[in-house]
Amino acid sequence: MDIRSYIRKSGGRLLAAVACASMLYACDGLIYDGEGDCTVNYRVEFRYDYNMKFADAFAREVNTVTLYLLDAEGRVVWQRTEQGEALSADGYAMTVNVEPGEYDLLAWCGTADKGSFSIPATTVGSELTCTLGRRHDAGNEAFVAEDLDRLFHGWLPGQTFGETEGTYTYTVPLVKNTNNVRVVLQHLSGEAMDKDRFVFTITDTNGSMDWDNSLRPDEPVTFYAWHTDAGEAGLASRPDGNASGPNAVFSAVIAELTVPRLVKGQEPRLTVTDREKERTVFSIPLIDYALLVKGFYNRNMGDQEYLDRQDVYDMVFFLDEGDRWLETYIYINSWKVVLQNSDL
Repeated sequence: MDIRSYIRKSGGRLLAAVACASMLYACDGLIYDGEGDCTVNYRVEFRYDYNMKFADAFAREVNTVTLYLLDAEGRVVWQRTEQGEALSADGYAMTVNVEPGEYDLLAWCGTADKGSFSIPATTVGSELTCTLGRRHDAGNEAFVAEDLDRLFHGWLPGQTFGETEGTYTYTVPLVKNTNNVRVVLQHLSGEAMDKDRFVFTITDTNGSMDWDNSLRPDEPVTFYAWHTDAGEAGLASRPDGNASGPNAVFSAVIAELTVPRLVKGQEPRLTVTDREKERTVFSIPLIDYALLVKGFYNRNMGDQEYLDRQDVYDMVFFLDEGDRWLETYIYINSWKVVLQNSDL
């Protein structure tokens, strides 16, 4: 055999072997900066900007996340829970390990220190419901007397998890399902008010949420104020605009309640009862009053979008000298609302 031909053939085989070896090392991750990578990486981010500030508040509001991936048949093929300080870090994303394919992403998020909500362990996506814990009194009436964990729902359907090398990032949008309602009773007479004299409640049938965040049939649940306080405020004039002398002092009672998702079409009622006189001070449809201040700037926003974006409702009611509610006006989130029809 011609020695030169032998050398050429041997050299060609050696170069091919070196090239293959280089490819194998690269695909095993032994690569240098600037070289390609044969691996496929899936990352899932979460975003909570569905609020009245239109700004992402995920890092501040959420400290536990459970993510589920559902296949075309609605089966849970992968899930993971992450929590703690890592969620507030810049650029936080959950790493997902699944085979390439088409998936729906479902998430239940929020806080978990109070144990307010429960989600069943299941491999069926449609069974990933979220249920509020509650107690029952002697008459078997459901009630909650504590503050609630923050709760968020996320849904991102029809996502393709590619098979070609690279990093794929998906962002799950979140909707907040819990609302803080602060009620202030202000006495125009100036006499001191006893915070234990009044009972503050909200009653609704919103304690069970389906996998798609719609409400499931549920029993009525009464939410009691989990915090009450009393105080005084010095004002130059009465809230109705009439002069009351310099540095007039008005006494007030403040109550805080937390309720799950407010849904248009439901009929939650905010009720204040006077224990001393054994009578109802007022009982109003909460959603109708909340929507009174949607306002001009939010006129293009649907009612349900407003209810989902807004998560704090400050409501101020005024009592006369006979401890009766002055039904002509109230304040909601600092807006004065003149009531033309108190039968709302």
